[in-house]
Amino acid sequence: MTTTRAAERTVGLPAISGHQDALYGVRAVAALAVLVFHVAADTGHTFKHDATAYLLSGGAIGVPVFFTLSGLLLYRPWAAELLLDGHRRPRTRRYLWRRAVRILPAYWLVVGFVMATILTDHVRDPWTWLKLLTLTYTYDPHPWWGTYLGPSGLGQMWSLTVEATWYALLPVTAALLGRYARRGTPGDEETETDRRARRLLRGIAAYAAVSFVFTIFMFTPHLSIQLGVLVPRYFAWFAIGMALSVVTVWARTGSAAPARFCRTVARSWGTCWATAGVLYCVAASPLTGPSDLATLDTTWTSELRVLLYGLVAAFFVAPIALAGHGDTPIDRILGNRVMRFLGRISYGVFLWQVAVSVTWYKATGHVAFTGDFLTEFPVITALTLAVATLSFYGLERPALRLTTMGRRRH
Repeated sequence: MTTTRAAERTVGLPAISGHQDALYGVRAVAALAVLVFHVAADTGHTFKHDATAYLLSGGAIGVPVFFTLSGLLLYRPWAAELLLDGHRRPRTRRYLWRRAVRILPAYWLVVGFVMATILTDHVRDPWTWLKLLTLTYTYDPHPWWGTYLGPSGLGQMWSLTVEATWYALLPVTAALLGRYARRGTPGDEETETDRRARRLLRGIAAYAAVSFVFTIFMFTPHLSIQLGVLVPRYFAWFAIGMALSVVTVWARTGSAAPARFCRTVARSWGTCWATAGVLYCVAASPLTGPSDLATLDTTWTSELRVLLYGLVAAFFVAPIALAGHGDTPIDRILGNRVMRFLGRISYGVFLWQVAVSVTWYKATGHVAFTGDFLTEFPVITALTLAVATLSFYGLERPALRLTTMGRRRH
C-alpha cells in the first residue's frame, strides 16, 4: 500500500534520469536556430538592420538553450544526491571521461578538416593545433585570426569552449553548492530536504548573478571585449537549467509545493511558449544590441541580452523539463521520430555548420556577406544534416559505446 501511494505521488512528475524524447527536440531546435543565425550572417542579412534581420539574428538563442540543457541534465545527479535518499554523487573521473568522449572526437574531426581545407596556411603550426584541439584558443589574447570568436570555419566553437570549461568546473561548483545547502538547521515547519532545496536555489541564484557582474568588466577600460567568450559571463544560462534540475528532484521528495509547480508549468506549456515567443521578439530587437557581428556592443545591451535570452530559454525549456511521461502535446511536437533523430545529430549540426558553409561558399565563389538567405539556407542545411548524420553514426555513437563499456566494468 505504501509503495502504491508513493507511486501515485510521482504521477505526472518529471524524470530525474534517463532520456526524455522531447529534450531531443529541444536540442534540434537549438542547433537549427544557430544555423539560421550563421547563414543569415554569412549572407549579409543581419547587416540590413530591418525587422527580419533582427529576428534572424535572434537565432543565437540556440546557445542559451544548449547551456540550459547542460545545466539541467548534468547538474541533476548532484541535486539528487543532496535531496533524495539512495542517490550517490557522480564519480568525478567517470563524469569527466564521459564528457570528453562525448565532445572531443567529433570536434577533433572538424578541426582536422578545417585545418586541411580552410586554414591551410597554418597546418604546420603546432601551437595552432594545440590551442584548437584543447579548446583553449579563446584564451589567447593575441590570436593570429584577429577575432575573439575563432578562425574561419570554427567561429561558432567559442560556445563549445565555454561548455567545456563549465563541464570541467561542475564538480567543484556542485561541491560548493552542496556545502552551502547542508549548512544550517530546518525551520519549525520545514523538513531537512526542503531546507536544502531552498538553499540550493538561493545558491544557484547567486551563481547566476555572477554573469551580470562579469559583463560589466567586458566594457571596463584596459580590459578586453574578449571576456565575452569566457564562462562566467554565461553562468546565468547554465543556472537556469541547474535550478530546473533542483525543482525536478525536489518534486519527487514528497514535498507538495514543487510537485504542484511542476504540474502547473507542464500544463501551461502553451502559455510558456507564447511568452518565450514574445520575449524572443524583444530579445531580437535593438534593445539587446546590434544584429550583426561587427558593431561593438554596450554594457546595458549586453546585460539585457543575458537576461532576455535567458528568459526565452527558461520559458521554452521549463515546461518540457518539468513535464511527466505520457502522450502529451509536447511529446508529439518535440518528441516525435523526426525531432528525436534531429536531436541525436544536433551536436554534429552545431559542429559542422560553419565549416560546411565556408566550404560551400568557396566552392561556389560566394562573396562574403552577400547572397540570398532563402536560397542558401536550404542548401547549407541539407549539406550540414548529411555530414552531421555521418558524424553521428560513424564517430559519435561508436565513441559513446566506450562510456557504456566503462559502466559495465564498474
